[in-house]
Amino acid sequence: MSNVVAVNKANFEKITNSNEVAVIKFGAPWCGPCKMIAPVLDSLSLTIENVTFGDVNIDENSELAEKFNIMSVPTTLIFKNGSVAKQSLGFSPEEKLKDLISQYL
Repeated sequence: MSNVVAVNKANFEKITNSNEVAVIKFGAPWCGPCKMIAPVLDSLSLTIENVTFGDVNIDENSELAEKFNIMSVPTTLIFKNGSVAKQSLGFSPEEKLKDLISQYL
């Protein structure tokens, strides 16, 4: 089970403009490191409260990738109060990502 939401153009603003922290991964089904980070985000989504976790498929949502200048995947953006607070490129182990997110709670 996972609390990671599929993010697209229709729900992006609602997810990232909340008062909560939002962790959004930009990735693609063909991307090996994206497949590696998916279970990490699934696990964190079940253990960290007051954080929304989302996943943007850049192949289906290229306009969102362009808006945030996503040049490589996976790229994880942490939003706080509707703005990008931090960007993380590539795969991150669970503890590293957890520590990064905790800075914005």
